[in-house]
This record gives sequence, structure tokens and C-alpha cells, in this order.
Amino acid sequence: MIKAGIIGATGYAGGELVRILLAHKDVEIKWYGSRSYIDKKYSSVYQNMFQLVEDVCKDDNLEALADQVDVIFTATPQGFCASLINEKILSKAKVIDLSADFRIKNVKIYEEWYKIEHKAPQFIEEAVYGLPELNREKIKGARLIANPGCYPTCSTLSIYPLLKEGLIDPDTIIIDAKSGTSGAGRGAKVDNLYCEVNENIKAYGVAGHRHTPEIEEQLGYAAGKEILLNFTPHLVPMNRGILITAYASLKKEVSYEEVKAAYDKYYEKETFVRVLDRDVCPQTKWVEGSNYVDVNFKIDPRTHRIIMMGAMDNLVKGAAGQAVQNMNLLFGLPENEGLQLVPMFP
Repeated sequence: MIKAGIIGATGYAGGELVRILLAHKDVEIKWYGSRSYIDKKYSSVYQNMFQLVEDVCKDDNLEALADQVDVIFTATPQGFCASLINEKILSKAKVIDLSADFRIKNVKIYEEWYKIEHKAPQFIEEAVYGLPELNREKIKGARLIANPGCYPTCSTLSIYPLLKEGLIDPDTIIIDAKSGTSGAGRGAKVDNLYCEVNENIKAYGVAGHRHTPEIEEQLGYAAGKEILLNFTPHLVPMNRGILITAYASLKKEVSYEEVKAAYDKYYEKETFVRVLDRDVCPQTKWVEGSNYVDVNFKIDPRTHRIIMMGAMDNLVKGAAGQAVQNMNLLFGLPENEGLQLVPMFP
């Protein structure tokens, strides 16, 4: 039985981790960490856990936690994990960090975009970017996993095959993204109040969203060169879900069959990436509550461009579900263990 600890267990991603891990037959949650609710029953914070979780919330003492568990999930704000991680902790427990602290390999770029000093740059090179569809073998032997961001996961998986196969011009990529409000976290913010969000849609982080360099770095690996792209996210009035619509110029004339073959080459055997049937556009409702990413494309011969689309649940494949997928790989379990989550519909 894998013993797990969660720091940040009362945030949205942390709460989703609890939901998934409670149903995982090989995991026992030993530590519900939450600085805001120390000594308060976890089920009083999330009432849906009444009679399911009797534990109280504990502090964020990673060193004490590492003595008690096999894996630590840090579902915390940027800078937290890097400020506390050390060799002693990593020698005792695997760490899966859901923040951006170890996703970007260039520390200067991280500090520029996140506006904070990185407290543990010595572990950046060791950390493995936890996108299983691309880094499966590296993940298996890692001590420290940088769980990808929600927008980068959906963007990368939607675009990666066509970049890798050289079908699109990497200098022409534009990504339009939509996210539900849970993507902003559980903290109280005026911009996320019901009256601000309801019956409204808006762009934010225009030409400066912090996930931009993460997307550029991952797609750069596929292209074999540095990439600069436009990424514009939008907030939509729903609880959860991400929809990506990306555009790029084609390098040559292609048929539907050629492009479909490129997606199938990378995803045909992937459990959690579903390439939809021809002319079916992904919808967030079809993946809600699940670890699936639905992707598809449409060739526009008139403009000689291609539209790449992806949809997923930002709290599952975009955070907690992917973290559990990574944990399964770390401990030699079937990758889909505990993640046979059927999408919620309607």
C-alpha cells in the first residue's frame, strides 16, 4: 500500500486529489495538509467527504511528512515547494509538485514570468516534466515530478504530433484558450465572484500569461527549435474545463488521412488521449470529471492553415488526475489505476 501525503489538500486541485486517491485501491492518504485549516476536520471543509474522511488537517511540515509517506503531492502556490524541498526529503519520498516551480528548465525565465526568486534551482535539472504521453520512461525513474499546468497539457497534446511530424510552421502558432473558474484556485478574488463571472466572458493575461513559456518550451522540444507563440486565455462562466483552439500554417498540402495518421502515431495506444472522429469538435462536457483529453483538427484549404482543438478537465488531467497518473508510473502500477473515471454527462 502506497502511503500518500497531500500539502494543499483543501484547494481545488488538492480536493480533487483526495477524491481520486480515496478510490485508489493501492493508496492510503496519511496526511491532509492545509495551512488555512490546521486541526480542523477535513470533512468540515469539504462536506462531501462527510463519513469518508475522519482526519483533521495538518500543517505543511514536509520533513515530518517525508518520514511517514512514500509520495508527497504539493498542490500549492508557486514558490512553496521550491522553498521547502531538499535532499533529505527527496531521499525519503517521491515528490509530485502541482505548481510551476520545476516545470521550466531556465530559472531566469521562471523568475521573469512568475516574479519570484527560485529557492531551489539545484533541483530544476533533475525534475521530470510529468506529461506521461511524452515522458513516460523518464517519469518512472524520477524522484521529483513537475506536474504540468492545465493550459500547457491541453495545448501541448493538441499540437505536438503535427509539430513533431513537421506538418506545421512553428513560427505561426496561435493558441486561443478557455477555462472554467476553478483554474484560478479557491482563494477569494473579486474577479472570480459570481456576479463578476456569471453571464460574462473575458480574456486575461493577454500577451503575458505565465503558462506561455511552459507551452513554448514543451512545443520547442517537438519542433527542435525555440518557439515564440501567441497564447490568449479566457475565463468562462463554468466550474471546470479547458478548451483549446490553436491555429498554424501548414508546411505543405495535406489530406485528412495524413494528419489523422500523425495523431494516431502518437496517441493510438494512449489511454487518456482520444482522437475524435472526423468533423467532431471537442467539448468540455465530454471530458468533465475524467482524465481524458479529447483532440481533433480541421484543415482549412482556403487559408492553408490547420485548426487544432483540445478539451479536458483542468482539475483532473490538468492537475490531480495527471498527478495520480504520474504516481502510478513512479510505483510501477497500471497507468490508469484509480483513474477509470467516466466523464460526467449531462
